[in-house]
Amino acid sequence: METLTQLQCLALHACKGLGVASILALQKKCTLSSLFHSSDSALRQLGLNDELIKQLGLINWSYLESIVSFCKQTQVSIISYFDDDYPLLLKEISSPPFVLFCKGDVSLLAKPQVAIVGSRSATATGLEIAADFAYKLRMAGLVVTSGLARGIDGAAHKGALASQDSLSGSTIAVLGTGVDIVYPKRHNLLYQQVLESGLLVSEFFPGSTANASHFPRRNRIISGLSLGVVLVEAEMKSGSLITARYALEQNRDVFAVPGSIKSPLSQGCHYLLKQGAKLTESVEDILEDVSFLPENGLYSIESVIKNDLPQEDCPVLKNLGFEVTSVDTLTQRTQWPVERVIARLLDLELEDKVERVLDGYIKLARG
Repeated sequence: METLTQLQCLALHACKGLGVASILALQKKCTLSSLFHSSDSALRQLGLNDELIKQLGLINWSYLESIVSFCKQTQVSIISYFDDDYPLLLKEISSPPFVLFCKGDVSLLAKPQVAIVGSRSATATGLEIAADFAYKLRMAGLVVTSGLARGIDGAAHKGALASQDSLSGSTIAVLGTGVDIVYPKRHNLLYQQVLESGLLVSEFFPGSTANASHFPRRNRIISGLSLGVVLVEAEMKSGSLITARYALEQNRDVFAVPGSIKSPLSQGCHYLLKQGAKLTESVEDILEDVSFLPENGLYSIESVIKNDLPQEDCPVLKNLGFEVTSVDTLTQRTQWPVERVIARLLDLELEDKVERVLDGYIKLARG
């Protein structure tokens, strides 16, 4: 496969109207590097319109060189669609960004993620739910992804950062600005904390300031990176609802936390519930769905901590009777972390030892 330089990748990324689909189509017709020195007639024969031909002829190479230099100096990774570090889930969406600018722990891009989004004007209860869910998802080994906005986004990042357990996941903030710009300004400290323990991601060139048109584009990346999106408080006309809609289009799981029918902040969640989103009252509601996806890492968690004791000595099976028992009860009885209990239950279910029913699990056969 042809290898483009970082400078050439940025040049293609800078051309408005030239998306990944177009770039891949062009790659079948020519070497992409030839686009920068081909004649207008040759470019036209490749199917490019006059506007794109004009942009390719007016690329500001000195500006792009300064971007590459800035990124090297400030430890910003430039990841193109063709790079190994580019997240596979993001490649599945209809319009993935051709280039990502990343500052922090780039390895998090390859880890299983769940997004938590919601209103900027969240209630105290909403903020508490978002932080609590994020904390528990991180303790289950999942990366929590959000947009660093006020309200629910900020609470989600803070909850994910609350535990410093190195075995857990962390948090990714997808920005509607360049990765070097803190927005909103009040999140300067949170920005630094995410940078230290997580990852900042943007498709916008460093130095790009906040723009209303940036945030819907940012939202498709939040959902595109994630196995599922959790909505906590959202008005009907909100960026959070846009993120959830992207998730539905991208065939991602959507989880909605219900609220009061009298609250405008519940309307977006209730609308999604009517559209088939999963009613979500606890983190277990999320883990039950994503635990069946092999990409999410819960299989590997169980493989690492799986008890080698004989089946009859399995603490989960020993504490499970023929009556319905909830995951919370099993967690209390075994004193195991909830993610270990869920992973063990999955193994037992696949072995026909237990069955998942409404409100919990039952034993099918004596171990």
